[in-house]
Amino acid sequence: QVQLVESGGGLVQPGGSLRLSCAASGSIYNFYAMGWHRQAPGNQRELVASIAIGGSTYYADSVKNRFTVSRDNAKNTVYLQMNSLKPEDTAVYYCTLKTTVKPGYDYWGQGIQVTVSS
Repeated sequence: QVQLVESGGGLVQPGGSLRLSCAASGSIYNFYAMGWHRQAPGNQRELVASIAIGGSTYYADSVKNRFTVSRDNAKNTVYLQMNSLKPEDTAVYYCTLKTTVKPGYDYWGQGIQVTVSS
């Protein structure tokens, strides 16, 4: 089993920044990519950003040029730097991990709230 624990969420004003962290632990033998999903009230979960084992990254159009995903392999930790935050970024953010190239993520964190409001 793999455990994913998020930290760094909270309340921030529009235009502000937050950095989310996700520490992975457990049986991490197969790792293809780690990602950040989010879910706002009334909306479906969406993939915000991901970073693959080779280092390639993906960003949803809504966060391009504002969010940056990175990882520290030595610490088994992935980060999401969020800049120029907007009220529409308000959501529960989930750290996720996939073990194969197939669609879908296999492991999910418990989620952390990010609220952008003045």
